[in-house]
Amino acid sequence: MNEKETKRISKFLSLLLRHQPDKIGLTLDKNGWAFVEELISKSKKSGTWFSMEDLEFVVKTNDKQRFAFNEDKTKIRANQGHSLKNVEVLTEIKEPPTFLYHGTVAKFISSIKEKGLQKMSRQHVHLSADKETAIKVASRRGKPIILTIRTGEMYREKHPFFQSENGVWLTDQVPTKYIEF
Repeated sequence: MNEKETKRISKFLSLLLRHQPDKIGLTLDKNGWAFVEELISKSKKSGTWFSMEDLEFVVKTNDKQRFAFNEDKTKIRANQGHSLKNVEVLTEIKEPPTFLYHGTVAKFISSIKEKGLQKMSRQHVHLSADKETAIKVASRRGKPIILTIRTGEMYREKHPFFQSENGVWLTDQVPTKYIEF
């Protein structure tokens, strides 16, 4: 499968598994899992064709590891980034490293200084374990600005943290007092 086709399927999966499963009538359970057979079948009916082999390739090669199969590959889900209110992928609170990072761009800095980091339309604020990942994420929107988050301090003060299967750290919000600009 070529890079263009891989990207097309990945974007389609992100749309369905993170934001709009109803676009093709796909059912997600409370943890975000969809049956693979239903996904492939309903995708084909909507005009987007891919095989199980294509799906396996996209899941395996996605640079951000956005998707995961269950053990027997009968179900698939997005690892994080959901805007759906009835899906909760993460339930186990984890202690984060002392510092995590968030990549943003200049146009959001004044709002972040005023309100902190907000989850906006997503379920969580996304944080990276290393600056390089935060730079890569922010670069999609312009010149990256990397914020250092004092997550160890947040955790000690009872802010819950979760870690997705692909290593992204998630929390409900980051108040300004924990952000180093």
